[in-house]
Amino acid sequence: MMLLYASFPLLVGSMLFFLYLMINWQSDMTNSEKGSAFECGFDPMCTPRKPFSLRFFMLIILFLIFDVEIVLLFPVLTLMKVSLYASISSALLFFLMILLLGLLYEWYMGALDWK
Repeated sequence: MMLLYASFPLLVGSMLFFLYLMINWQSDMTNSEKGSAFECGFDPMCTPRKPFSLRFFMLIILFLIFDVEIVLLFPVLTLMKVSLYASISSALLFFLMILLLGLLYEWYMGALDWK
């Protein structure tokens, strides 16, 4: 137990030290030209606008939505392992059907096609 009490300040101190190193390393990498305002007659170091793929954005949004829904299924699956109630099974089946319908709709609308 005493080792735990002694290691906690060491762990917090090392975390603060590495945080200090990261902040100092980042301040050395900054460039004054990149931080200045864009005005007429100013030559930027890079182009101000970069091309953006809307299909990639839609794919990422769909991934986030379905990923969060899958994470929501984990507690239900552990609950089903403990008890097998028909209401939990029917709610899980309904939730999975909504997920499948959403996936089929996005597939039908062409959001998953990469052309």
